[in-house]
Amino acid sequence: MGKLQSKFRRSRSELYKATKGDGEDAAVSQVVQYEPAHRDAVNCVTNLTSDLCVSGGGDMAVVVYDWRGGKLCQSFQGHNREVTKVECFPGSTWIFSASRDKSVMMWDLNQGDEPIQEFCGHELVVNGLAVSPDGSRLCTGSRDNSMCLWDIESGERVHKNTVSRNLVTHVCWVPESSSIVQTSEDKTIRVWDSRTWQVTNTFPAKQYIQTHCDISANGNHLLSSSNGFGGQGCEATLWDLRQPGCKVVEYRGHRETTACCVFLPSSPGGPALVASSSHDCSVKIWDQNTAACLTTLALDGSGPLVSLAPSDSSSLLCASFNTGLHVLHHRTDGLDLKEVARF
Repeated sequence: MGKLQSKFRRSRSELYKATKGDGEDAAVSQVVQYEPAHRDAVNCVTNLTSDLCVSGGGDMAVVVYDWRGGKLCQSFQGHNREVTKVECFPGSTWIFSASRDKSVMMWDLNQGDEPIQEFCGHELVVNGLAVSPDGSRLCTGSRDNSMCLWDIESGERVHKNTVSRNLVTHVCWVPESSSIVQTSEDKTIRVWDSRTWQVTNTFPAKQYIQTHCDISANGNHLLSSSNGFGGQGCEATLWDLRQPGCKVVEYRGHRETTACCVFLPSSPGGPALVASSSHDCSVKIWDQNTAACLTTLALDGSGPLVSLAPSDSSSLLCASFNTGLHVLHHRTDGLDLKEVARF
């Protein structure tokens, strides 16, 4: 899989303590330390398969890691500035990475360590990546106020639309739909039609910068998270996409910026759950419908927790600035969350 591939042995020589909750009597568990995936802050993580995750970081690398086995599979080197976002196309070996170098690169796990496609045309850092449900188009969003649509096979730009003050922070493609949702530093959520490349809906502006978004598997609901400080504005919000701009509930409890929010896979008979991560070094699991915080895990010393990737009904990957990637396990009822490994 390329000259940069490395095979690391699982190491139990170094163990960390993970603390659940904020109280003095909080439970402490030992955490297995694998070989680190990155040499610098990790900015993003997503899933390629049920066993393999893809991450990007300040070391400019795009890394494929077997998080269950604790071994690095591939490290792609091609960007010349830090990687900001990674995205995969389900059921394939395609990987897309965005960077502060203003470019997006496409990689294939089965085709060596060189990019198989490059998408260049933004003028500033690219913060948004989303692949169409049929795998033919790539959407990108940037701090240059523009949203672009690309033909994946040819690498050609199909559309570009610039909206004043639309400093894009994240992009999601609505499942089985032509709609794309994006968050922005102008505190606004916009819905785009990929056929006309026009904004079809703009949600009421929140009080703070919108940092991230996620779409439910059935395409009915949207999660967005907010910048903030001192407990103000640090919430995640659930919206009804069938009634654009209709706010359902807010999840409040983080003390600093809520950097990421995701829907967790549902389990038979279990409650609908969402998870959030914050600059306050904590991950929280919430009841989606009641907005009750079911559990909190504090990862002391981790720095900002900027990205989450649910891997199955009980596993959650978390990217941090200071302590790499974390493997978290939770109960299907959301009432327990613990760290089991780092890499």
